[in-house]
Amino acid sequence: MKIKSRKILALMGATALLAGALTGCGGTAETDNATVEVEVSTTDESAEPTATADADLSGTITMAGSTSMEKLANAVAESFMAKYPGVTVSAEFTGSSAGIESLNAGSVDIGNSSRALTDDEKAAGAVENIVAIDGIAVAVNPSTTIDNLTTEDLAAIYKGEIKNWSEVGGEDTAIVVVGREAGSGTRGAFEELLEIEDQCAYANELDSTGAVMAKVASTPGAIGYVSLDVLDDTVKALSLNDIAPTVENIKGGTYVLSRPFVMATAGEISEQNENVQALFEYLQSDEGKELIQSVGLITVD
Repeated sequence: MKIKSRKILALMGATALLAGALTGCGGTAETDNATVEVEVSTTDESAEPTATADADLSGTITMAGSTSMEKLANAVAESFMAKYPGVTVSAEFTGSSAGIESLNAGSVDIGNSSRALTDDEKAAGAVENIVAIDGIAVAVNPSTTIDNLTTEDLAAIYKGEIKNWSEVGGEDTAIVVVGREAGSGTRGAFEELLEIEDQCAYANELDSTGAVMAKVASTPGAIGYVSLDVLDDTVKALSLNDIAPTVENIKGGTYVLSRPFVMATAGEISEQNENVQALFEYLQSDEGKELIQSVGLITVD
């Protein structure tokens, strides 16, 4: 499945002189009511936004949503507050659907979703801003003897059609199918990518990525799905169709389970307050991209 990325637009107050300067640098600009909408190139350093690179920013930014995005959200908040000491960034981890509901209700500035937005969410006013790409790893208890599954066998396991590891070349042990709760972005993406929506037979439906990791790590025969960036040696990550879950394989399109990390806004980024615009500009900068990579995610080009 190929995931399409959305380029982020930065809206800046402009004069005719600024519009001319941008055009001269190879950028594109259209004036409308004394504003210029500039498409920010992620490869042209001369076009990187600088409009709100101002340490005097103050106020708050509130986020809510995906538990899978906790590591990214916390890292972004910490780094952004160090860069802009006058701004306080807070995040709650309530699940993707709940985060977008909070955004559309006006309770937060940003709704974090580890899946693409639904048509209904977009119709309610949420705008999908993809900030990173994440792989979904299939994790098993370390005692499991197999190292690889086909996507067909993985789907059959989650539908309850394969119930013992011996059926896929493993030990004679019952398979314990672990997943996320309804409304989880990870669950939604996993089931959609395998085309098994509303067909899964879960033994456990847990409410966070950490809970899935803990359950799989402590339960012989267990299998679960988690964000690639949270993997550690308490579980074993399986290859799918003989392709390992690595950043390189996801970028190359050979590993099948990947999904967008979305920081949704109520309306276009250009319509947000100065602090929120500065946060997205930061995520597009070289420093922001390095931060995204440092937590095991793939940057959007």
